[in-house]
Amino acid sequence: MSLKATIETDIKKAMLAKNADDLRALRAIKSMILLAETEKGALGGDLTADQESKILTKAHKQRKESADIFAQQDRKDLEEKELQEIAVIERYLPKQLSTDEIEAIVKNIVSTVGAKGPADMGKVMGVASKELAGKADGKAVSEAVKKILSTL
Repeated sequence: MSLKATIETDIKKAMLAKNADDLRALRAIKSMILLAETEKGALGGDLTADQESKILTKAHKQRKESADIFAQQDRKDLEEKELQEIAVIERYLPKQLSTDEIEAIVKNIVSTVGAKGPADMGKVMGVASKELAGKADGKAVSEAVKKILSTL
């Protein structure tokens, strides 16, 4: 079942359960999917699993940034809404890798690419971001690459 079909089914369940928090987040995800399907250059509608993962990752990142801003501004009510939406989005995201798993993969990439130090960060990041797309946050990957390259 595609992500869109799963979201539509869960929207119906949330409506029946009168769960406004889940419903708000699910509708936002569905909206992002519909926009991606209809944007210029889209190939006939259906999205690939990779594209769906990118949409969810983008939605998660947007909510996280908003929650951080609301926390800084001491707006607990708005921060709570964003955190509830993050929890709903995380149900559909693939399992994120731990820091140790990211570092192990980055070490492998460093040896494959033949990186010699921090000057090779761009080379390593190019490969790492493609390999870890959807599996790890870009910031965490960047930090792991910096850490490993600084020890060479």
